[in-house]
Amino acid sequence: MKMRSITPMKAAKIGYILMSAVLCMVGILFMARPELSVKMIGRALGILMIAFGCIRLAGYFSRDLFRLAFQYDMEFGILLIALGAIVLLKFQNVMNFIFVALGIAILADGLFKIQIALDSKRFGIGAWWLILLFAVVTGSVGVLLVFRPVESAHVLTMLLGLSLLAEGILNLCVAVSTVKIVKHQQPDILESEYREIC
Repeated sequence: MKMRSITPMKAAKIGYILMSAVLCMVGILFMARPELSVKMIGRALGILMIAFGCIRLAGYFSRDLFRLAFQYDMEFGILLIALGAIVLLKFQNVMNFIFVALGIAILADGLFKIQIALDSKRFGIGAWWLILLFAVVTGSVGVLLVFRPVESAHVLTMLLGLSLLAEGILNLCVAVSTVKIVKHQQPDILESEYREIC
């Protein structure tokens, strides 16, 4: 029987890990340099959202073994690409839009990852609790981004950085612990041979 190619799964997992690392680095940059310009922040976030949206779509279509990490990534990938395009194209009142849009996206991802953590526990994946912990933290930071309890631009940029760092760590945990690549994976649909009985 012909085995399924593992190349799409490997590419999706590596892309997921690389984008998670980039999110962490950009988050640390925003926390260390909260005085960055609104234009630079908007461009960086728009590009990141579009790139990560594409990686998530690739992950969804890669058909990994457990189907945990990428199970919600078609919808979320499309959402990220749309939000990234809006952030890149929207010029007026961009910071308010960025905080609300990114906060909602991060909150939604945290909620989806809580479900992934619970599914991981049922699969017997030992790191399920770590995914759950970071999902709750990430979702909480997403709520803070939406409601912005403070109005200081420096504090908000640091909060934005914290949310990207939390999102990056969460996605890294999910990719490393739940995406399993098996070299001899069977296709999803087995073709049966039928014989006529005479």
